Parts: sequence; C-alpha cells; structure tokens
Amino acid sequence: MKFGIDMGHNAPPDTGAVGWAKEDDLTKAVGNQVIDKLEALGHEVVNCTPRRASSVVDSLRRRVSTANARNVDLYVSIHFNAFNGRANGTEVFAASSAGRRYAQPVLNQIINLGFYNRGVKNGSHFFVLKNTNMPAILIECCFIDSWRDRNLYGTDAMVNAIVKGLTGQEPPQAQGGGSEAGGSGEVTRDEQVLKLQQQLNRLRVRDRNGKVLVEDGLWGSNTASAVARFNDLMAIRSDDSASAATWKALEDIFEKPILRQSHATGKAVRYVQFRIGTAIDGIFGPNTARSVRRWQASVHITADGVVGPQTWSKLLG
Repeated sequence: MKFGIDMGHNAPPDTGAVGWAKEDDLTKAVGNQVIDKLEALGHEVVNCTPRRASSVVDSLRRRVSTANARNVDLYVSIHFNAFNGRANGTEVFAASSAGRRYAQPVLNQIINLGFYNRGVKNGSHFFVLKNTNMPAILIECCFIDSWRDRNLYGTDAMVNAIVKGLTGQEPPQAQGGGSEAGGSGEVTRDEQVLKLQQQLNRLRVRDRNGKVLVEDGLWGSNTASAVARFNDLMAIRSDDSASAATWKALEDIFEKPILRQSHATGKAVRYVQFRIGTAIDGIFGPNTARSVRRWQASVHITADGVVGPQTWSKLLG
C-alpha cells in the first residue's frame, strides 16, 4: 500500500500548538518513525510534509499537492491537540466513508494505550481532508496541554499504535535508542516538567505541603499541586494542568517588566502582589504601590514603589 504521511505544521509560518512539548517536534518524531516502520513492513511511503511555505494556506496546499501528484492510496495527517488544559484524549477525523474505515482502527489502537476515546469525527472542514483525491484521515494523537495525556504518552507506543491501526500488522521493534518516554507510555524525566519545577521554585510557589518541589523532571501530585497553586494565583482556569496560559504567565513574569502605579496590569502584577503580601487583583494601584514601598524598605532597597531591576532581583534571586 502507498501511504502519504503528513507531519502536521513544521513549515513556518505554519507552526503548531505548544504545551508540555511543541506540536511540531512531536509530529515530526512520530511521523518519521511511522514512515520508517511502514517501509520496514514493505509499504511505499511518500512524505507529504513541505520543507517551506509562504503561508499557512500555502503549507496546506503543498501537502495536498504532493499526495495527489504521487497518487497515494491513503493520506495520513498527524497532529497533537491543545485546548484549555482540561480536555484530553484522542480523536481521528475523516471526510468520507472510506476515510472513516481507516480512521476507526487507528483510533482503537491509540485508545488501547489508555487515552480517552473522543471518537471518529467529521473532518470535512479540514483543507487537507477535503482536497485530497484519496481516502484521508487526520489524527489528533492527544492533548499537549493535558498532563493526564502526558502521563500516558510515549513516542514509540504512539507510533506502533498508528502503524498497527493503519496496516493491521505488528510494527517492527526499534533497534537501539528509544523515545523520551521509553516507548511503552511510562513516564521518565521530561525537560518541560523540569523547567516548570525550576521556575515554580524560583517563584517560591510551593506544593500542597508548603515544600520546595523536587527538580526531577517527573510529573507527580506535588508538582500538580504547585501548578494548581500558581494557576490560582494567576486566575487561570486550568486546575492542576500547565496549559498554554500557564506558560504565558510564567513568561510574562520572567520578562521582569517595569511596573509602576497606574501603568501596569496583568500576571506580573499578580505575582508581585502575591510576593509582597497584598491583595491580588492584577492592578498596580495606590495600595499596591504602598505595599511595594514597604516591602522594598524591608529588604533594604530603594523604596520608590516601582518594580524595576533592583526589586526583580530581590524577588527572583
């Protein structure tokens, strides 16, 4: 069989979502291994991922054009989802009855890994599904802003599920090496989790027991509780998940913006209010300015009520 494999995005300005990993990185990691294993099973594979594009629309057109020109039997677009930090699971889109017949076995194999079944869905609104000349499916492997899905995810396991779902054949085992999650879904050290733990510790956001997080790159209940605490401080509705909004708030704080009365609002202000022990509303008003001056005096720096480099140095170390 002749497969067309599309590693979603990966053609700036066509880039994917960001959560506990970058969608572009994951689609490429999964897609390349899917290609290798399909070829090892004797199938012909066309890589439909463009190397460059002038726009998102151009990126989509190039994918479709490659699949149609090479006359593949089945077009497979690989993606990862993101939404609100609470949604999770796997869904596969198809725009025809033939596409749905290929989509269901792939979905079945992935949910066997433990992912929530979001079903086979109508994908007639997707450019790559409605403009390809052959049966086509779009796989949303899991949510990269869901830590439930992160705990289940392993690159090798996802690859094997997709290959078996597409072919009905047992995928060949990788020789040497392995994925960042060991290939069977187990959780190992993750650089994004480690970065999260380090940043929360630096911000002095503690776990549910008031303790500093162990910086081990492993997602567990203590890290989840610290993330939930940070989200609450930032008024982010993501519970204990590190959503895109969580990462954006961290970025805003670590930019160390100059904050002064009547000229600042937002997440960095909320963090300062948390640290100096005043009411947290995200607005740098007179009360916050007074509290900043008192705090500055208590740590023996210029008490001017302005959060600048000197104050940020004391706050973040």
